[in-house]
Amino acid sequence: MAALSRLERLWLINVAAFTVFAGVARYAGAPALLAFAAATAALAGQAWVVSLAVHQVGQRFGPAATGVLQSTVGNLPEFFVVVFALNAGDVVVAQTAILGSVFANALLVLGLVIVVGARQASDGIMRFKPRLPQDTTTLLILTTFIIVLVSVPLESGEPAGRHVQSVSIVAAVALLAVYLAWVIPYVRNEERSRATQRTHPDTPTPDSAAPSEPGTEGAEGPRLALSAAVVMLVAAGVASAFVSDWFIHALQPSLTQLHASQAFAGIVIVAIAGNAVENVAGIVLAGRGQSDLAISVVKNSVSQVAAFLFPLLVLVSLLLSSSLTFALAPTYIGALLLTVLAVWQVTNDGEAAAFEGYSLIALYVVLAAVTLYQ
Repeated sequence: MAALSRLERLWLINVAAFTVFAGVARYAGAPALLAFAAATAALAGQAWVVSLAVHQVGQRFGPAATGVLQSTVGNLPEFFVVVFALNAGDVVVAQTAILGSVFANALLVLGLVIVVGARQASDGIMRFKPRLPQDTTTLLILTTFIIVLVSVPLESGEPAGRHVQSVSIVAAVALLAVYLAWVIPYVRNEERSRATQRTHPDTPTPDSAAPSEPGTEGAEGPRLALSAAVVMLVAAGVASAFVSDWFIHALQPSLTQLHASQAFAGIVIVAIAGNAVENVAGIVLAGRGQSDLAISVVKNSVSQVAAFLFPLLVLVSLLLSSSLTFALAPTYIGALLLTVLAVWQVTNDGEAAAFEGYSLIALYVVLAAVTLYQ
């Protein structure tokens, strides 16, 4: 069994160094901006370590299960950021951190992936199998509509607005049920397809089959023993919890010095740092010409945040000092709807030109500018 590459070992050392430095900055009374920058870098590093460990564990279960596991457990850093933000009473940061994951991946990262993929194509058009993007877009549309349906009466002063938490709990359970109804057949169909391919190699793989995650292609197999991968995952999960606490501790003083809003921190800073793995992986895959995989990695991440992470945190917040609900500000309700419609329009036909990628990036830049002054 091969070991980690030299570059991966170097990255692990760097992540450990950033994490130690962030801890020293937190407890040694370092300037807020320095502590905040160190915690942000450490948060992005821990996201990479979690992804690497999950990938090594998941390779024993096939690409579909690996993809789901990576998208789910890979959100650990964001999960802890939201939990500590709610405990600190920073509900705006908690809510916008989740929304920021949707916006950053669906607009900024998908836009960059399309720009890079289109530039790699000889005719300037990025092409990919439309079936899987359509499936994840359908999941994203349905879950977003549920969130918006709940948010509108809660924010418009209608009678339901007096029962914000109760309505949010019902919606969270409904969203998780929709997610389970999607993910279980998703994994089963892929594993059935892989079994068919092993026994009948000439059988074509259906478009709906889940593509492998980065690094799962070929016959490489896991490069770490299962025990080592599990230890790495547990260590990264624990480290993510500490780093998230340090991040939240330095957040408010840093925002005051930067004259930035809490919404900007959630929509931009937390979203980009917490999704660093998907950000880099999708762009690199597009640059290699692996269009199907690049699009699916990004869109799977978006769908799982909306359909799994957000409702899960709504339920978990019942145990915390502050509650998370689906009562979104009108700006974010509109932004969610526009994001879903833009993603559907751009990816539904299996083709995307560079200008469509630039358009998605422009939407994110404008949204970030708006939140800067929220």
